[in-house]
Amino acid sequence: MRRAVVVLTVLVIALTFAGCSGCRRGGGGGATSSTAAPPTPVLAPPGPPAPGADTPRSFADLAAKADAAVVFVKTLQEQRGRTGRRRVIGEGLGTGFVFDAGGLVLTNNHVVANATDIRVIIEKKDMKASIIGRDPPTDIAVLRVDAKNLTHLPLGDSDATRVGDWVVAIGNPYGLSHTVSAGIISAKGRTGQDVKGLGDGTGYYNFIQTDASINPGNSGGPLLDMAGRVVGINTAIRARANSIGFAIPINMVKELVPRLVADGKVKRSALGIKVSSVLDEDATRLGIADSQGGLVREVIPGGPGDKAGLQVDDVITLFESEPITGPEKLRWLASLAGVGKSVNLKVQRGKRTVELKVTLGELQDQKAETPEPPDDEPEDPFGAPGGP
Repeated sequence: MRRAVVVLTVLVIALTFAGCSGCRRGGGGGATSSTAAPPTPVLAPPGPPAPGADTPRSFADLAAKADAAVVFVKTLQEQRGRTGRRRVIGEGLGTGFVFDAGGLVLTNNHVVANATDIRVIIEKKDMKASIIGRDPPTDIAVLRVDAKNLTHLPLGDSDATRVGDWVVAIGNPYGLSHTVSAGIISAKGRTGQDVKGLGDGTGYYNFIQTDASINPGNSGGPLLDMAGRVVGINTAIRARANSIGFAIPINMVKELVPRLVADGKVKRSALGIKVSSVLDEDATRLGIADSQGGLVREVIPGGPGDKAGLQVDDVITLFESEPITGPEKLRWLASLAGVGKSVNLKVQRGKRTVELKVTLGELQDQKAETPEPPDDEPEDPFGAPGGP
């Protein structure tokens, strides 16, 4: 009898829960109403399989082929005392690479700046080097060593690189010669605003960002694509960050090298204006839809832009038919066009489009106040004295 009561009780409970699966809460008198089952979702058919990633199995062959052209740069800074004797006041370590078999080496200007003696180690041979040209605004220097038939690296096309491409860095971090690291291109078009503490604010920056490990001592070394071509010169780091390094695009370097070899420096032209990005509030204020271009913030009285009729709040969108994506590109194109050259500009002036012809002047030495870096930023993006 007890077993029958237990079975009956379980059966009643089971029926109660089963019956309540469709109950509406709050309904009077325990009345129930059934609800329609939710529709079955219709899923899109799977697309074609993603192409296989071109992941290298090893970087060993690339590194072995390129390594002989990568050089160890050592510098001394000396000072002559009252007695005429020299004393060493500083030492530096960096990297460079041979780009011409006749003995030409590329490195960073900050690696050799103020050096009284420069030595490079090429294929285990210690050689004296001399500076034949340097350009502080881009942090590029060309050295010469007395040697011929050197192994050298081909210069690639940095414009053809894409975010996500594999790259390899070779250098001498902390004096550990011929260190190889690999990563990807993390971003392109990084400016001086992205790397705090670079120079006096008048430089030309269009960095490739990479997560290939770059440390003090790597400066001046090559950033290579998977064909072993140089696509950048490793230059700066974001200290207190994990694997954030910056390289000068090699296409910028290729534009300057012939001038540095021929003249030892770069003579720059200028529009005689100061420009900035077009901010959202600027676009709203000026009634323009596009934020591309270089916004004129100041026109130097009597300068080339002033004579041509440029005005504050003009937005320059074309320079000699070249689209202007931002102020960095405008400054770069104007600086290399040539002193005395007449160039055509397309300008957005409010809702009107204006075309102007400007005869470029010579860029005078500029000194800008360097803003104080915030507390969480290093004062030296190059890492340590003499490097990276």
